[in-house]
Amino acid sequence: MANNERQSITALLRASDATAGDVGKDLLPLVYEELRQRARAMLARERPGQTLQATALVHEAFLRVQGTDKVAWQGRRHFYAAAAESMRRILVEAARRKKSLKGGGGLQRSDFVADDVAFDIPPERQDTALEVDEALLELEAVDPRARQIVNLRYFAGFSVQETAEALSLSVSTIEAEWRFVRAWLRDRLGDLAP
Repeated sequence: MANNERQSITALLRASDATAGDVGKDLLPLVYEELRQRARAMLARERPGQTLQATALVHEAFLRVQGTDKVAWQGRRHFYAAAAESMRRILVEAARRKKSLKGGGGLQRSDFVADDVAFDIPPERQDTALEVDEALLELEAVDPRARQIVNLRYFAGFSVQETAEALSLSVSTIEAEWRFVRAWLRDRLGDLAP
């Protein structure tokens, strides 16, 4: 992303703080591709059969972030972190809907192959988003700052340096806490851990 684009995004976010006007139409073209890349990365971590597409995820997250009550944006990183959190919540909501009785309960979609008909197939694990969300709620109860680090590193795609700047911590603190968080999540989630 060019420096001019970064400055334009920051200027638009500040303008949205100063006015009640809608800057979304000007902001979306500037942030769209970055949000789409993050959405594709998040969807790639989901189990096969996910029906939500990156474009729909970006648009829904953008509407949610822009629709929030007067946010004092601290810059584009703050905006991207909020958008990533919105995307994560959308995925969790979609997984919950899919899992609900109305959406088929615990049934899993599969392709029908006549030669594969069997009735003793063990049930699949729950959707990835739900498992990760439950683990993150547990982590937040233990260490709220660790949850913030996961949101920024895993969901928003921030580097260690960007995460340290966003949380006003040293790089070494973020590296140490990220090692702890990854080990903690690996213990809870196994191969689903970041």
